[in-house]
Parts: sequence; structure tokens; C-alpha cells
Amino acid sequence: MRDVGALAGVSLKTVSRVINRDPTVSAEIVTRVRRAVELLDYRPNLAATSLRRADRKTATIGLLLEDVANPFSSALHRAVENVARERDIMVFTGSSDEDPEREREVLAAFASRQVDGLMVVPSGLGQVTFLMERRRAGLPIVFLDRPAAVPAADCVTVDNRAGASRAVRHLALHGHRKIAFLGDLHSIWTAVERERGYLDGLASVGIPPDTGILRRDIRGAEAAEKAVADLLTSADPPTALFTAQNLITIGAVRALRQLGLHQRVALVGFDDVQLADMLDPPISVIAQDPPALGRTAARLLLARLDGDHSPPRHVVVPTQLVPRGSGEIPARGGPHGD
Repeated sequence: MRDVGALAGVSLKTVSRVINRDPTVSAEIVTRVRRAVELLDYRPNLAATSLRRADRKTATIGLLLEDVANPFSSALHRAVENVARERDIMVFTGSSDEDPEREREVLAAFASRQVDGLMVVPSGLGQVTFLMERRRAGLPIVFLDRPAAVPAADCVTVDNRAGASRAVRHLALHGHRKIAFLGDLHSIWTAVERERGYLDGLASVGIPPDTGILRRDIRGAEAAEKAVADLLTSADPPTALFTAQNLITIGAVRALRQLGLHQRVALVGFDDVQLADMLDPPISVIAQDPPALGRTAARLLLARLDGDHSPPRHVVVPTQLVPRGSGEIPARGGPHGD
């Protein structure tokens, strides 16, 4: 910093004010200091800076996702990162894999690095005690995609139940009365909400629920492929499928194609999948908006970091039905019938 100050012709204190974006520094001095920073390739020591600052901020936040390899989680990550980058905040990211022990380890690692705030997609069981202790210590926390069993907490989710209900009504509009449900782990809040929406949709069009075509606790595309194959080769198969998670949709598409039923059995998936519009038929979905979900949650956390003490908020991001073809296949009295 002394070298930067000497090259720019300003004091060490002025260099510090420019680096910390003090709005009282003139534009001309800011330009000189930044030019000197670039010429000398100066990089601030953030750890030392946080120790010197009275508020002890580290300019970092922790983001705990279900699985960074899942396209939905990746989109959340990118949206959060884009918002944080505007404030020169680094995002530490980890996956829980719905494993409470791994979730605890990742959250503890974030805390040991003294992150300024946390954004958490909580697992089904969740680290309630750990998170409540951090909140009592003053650490801002925002839950995204799912609420947590933490009282009076900020949360950003999508309208899972309404979206699922809309999917079922859409299939019923095309004559389907035997609509199967395939959902993720029942310990996950979104899976439960989407199942409730599925049942709401059936009730709204006068279709009695059939537990024989309701499948829960499906984890991953391979398990979904097997579940769909079992359903469609049964004695009384469904004519339509509602797949309540993106990897389950992928497994369902594989099963339909292997059985040669992709043009006969209707399908609506919850959450979009890559190249869904390029398949034959293109996949109809209830589309979430993960970038909007991530941006909303990130901005809510940054507002808390800036001193916003307003009451906790639960923000709900809407979903959208995207009819592409698979969800519009009409009922024919069964997947093998005419």
C-alpha cells in the first residue's frame, strides 16, 4: 500500500480509503490510486484487512446447496455469485447431499472462516441448533428453496404446491384421469409440497387419488427410470406422469423411450431440464426461476449485512407452466391402447 501511495502521490490513509470505497474521495484521486494498483499488481490482504476493521467483516458469505452438480443448484450458485461480485464479496460453496453430518461439517467450516453471513438450502433434518446458535451470535442467515425449522428466519422459496397443482390440472385438461406422481425424498420440504399440490390438482378436477401410482423417496435418475418402467409395465398403468424433480424427469424420459411410449404417455416435470425443448416430444415443465431465487435471497442477505432489521420475510417466487408437447399428449385409455 505504501508503494501504491508513493506512485499515486497520496498518503497511505488515502490508499486505504480508495480500496474501501470511501465515497468522500475525489474521482481524480480514485483514478490515480487505481492506476497505481494496476501498475503494481497490488492485491489487498483480506484477512489482515478484516482484523484491522472495527466490524471484523471478512467480505465472504457461505452458500450451502443440496448438490452443486445438480443444474438447479448450479444456477442458484451462479446467481448468488453474480450479486455478491457487485459488492466484492467472495462466496464459499458446499454440498450437503441431504446428509446431516456433511451439512454440519460444511456449516462448521464456513463458521470457522468467519463468513459474514450464510445462505442455506437446509436438508430434511437440518442443523437447527447450530443455526440458531449462529443467529443468536448475530450471524445473518437466509434460507433458500426450502424453509428451515428455525423460528422467524428469512426464506425465499418458489410456489411448489401451486405449480404442482397446475401440472395435474393441465394433464387432466387433455383427458388424463390416471396420473402418476413420482417424488423425491419425503423428508425434503419441496417434495412434500409438490405431492400436496399433486393431490390438490386431482381434487380440483374430481379425480380420486390412487396410492398405487404414487411413488415417493425416488433419489436420482436411475431410480426414477426403474420406478417409471415398473409403473408402465404394470397391469393397470397410468396414462400420464407428473415427475416432481428434474433428475426424476430425466429418468422418466429414459424409461419412456426405452419402452417406446414417449409418444403415448403424457409427461409434465417440475423444474426445467437441459435440452428439454430438443427432445421428441419436447418436455412440458413447471419451470422454476433459479436465477431469480438466488438473486432474491442474495439481496436479502446483503440487506441484512447492511443493517436491515425489519421483520423476517418469506418471499415466494412464482413458477410457470411451459407446454412444449409431452404434457399435451391426449389420453388414449392407457399407454398401450388406441
